[in-house]
Amino acid sequence: MNFPLILFILLVITGSIWLLDILLWKSKRKPGEIEPWWVEYPKSFFPIILIVFSLRSFVIEPFKIPSGSMIPTLLVGDFILVNKYTYGIRLPIINKKIWDINEPKRGDVLVFRYPEDPSIDYIKRIVGLPGDIITYHNKQLIINGEPVKTEYEGDFKYVESGFGYIYSDRFSEYLTEENHSILINQDVKGIQYSNVRQFKFRENCKYRRTGFTCEVPPGNYFTLGDNRDSSSDSRYWGFVPEENIVGKAFMIWWNFGDFSRIGSSIK
Repeated sequence: MNFPLILFILLVITGSIWLLDILLWKSKRKPGEIEPWWVEYPKSFFPIILIVFSLRSFVIEPFKIPSGSMIPTLLVGDFILVNKYTYGIRLPIINKKIWDINEPKRGDVLVFRYPEDPSIDYIKRIVGLPGDIITYHNKQLIINGEPVKTEYEGDFKYVESGFGYIYSDRFSEYLTEENHSILINQDVKGIQYSNVRQFKFRENCKYRRTGFTCEVPPGNYFTLGDNRDSSSDSRYWGFVPEENIVGKAFMIWWNFGDFSRIGSSIK
């Protein structure tokens, strides 16, 4: 369901009725005559729809986490808030940027339109910026020839639907000076070659038995899930074009199963 498009259609309909009533219908009603319901209701809802549409399009948009690809940073069922303006102002519906503000940074948790199906929103972490050379070798992430620092935190287990408990190792990863946590499952290969598609700029990537190396093309970003061995990400479907960016995830505002997560910042 394309909720922004539905909101836009409702906004146009209610706004048109509100405007037509001001310009035409109101003057034709007799003094004291009550507005018909088909005028009263749209006029009442128009300002509410306008506020919601404006906030979702230009300021903050809520999302729900549907999968475990970002565990332990984000859990299934987390409701998060996404900053829509930090990377620039975009026209709603068509997602066309009209005003630059900031560029995406390595380590940002990014919400974007899935390149293979832009009607679906994905969330992953940026590890590669335009021009970067990203190598993943024996589960070691290397950026521009420099291995990314990691520190072992301990064991981690979580429940995956239909599979029971999944056991992984938890690490602190330093893409920048600020760290975040990732999961590595030592029983799973670093890349599942059968899942690699023929994506745009596929020639920028070289896959080997122990991993791969990709050069990020201009205007694109390379993303990975924090749950490294249970994530469909740039390893498999390619780069995220700048025009697909929705915004930066910054806060968990609700979780029905764990109230302690409410208000947590996303890093």
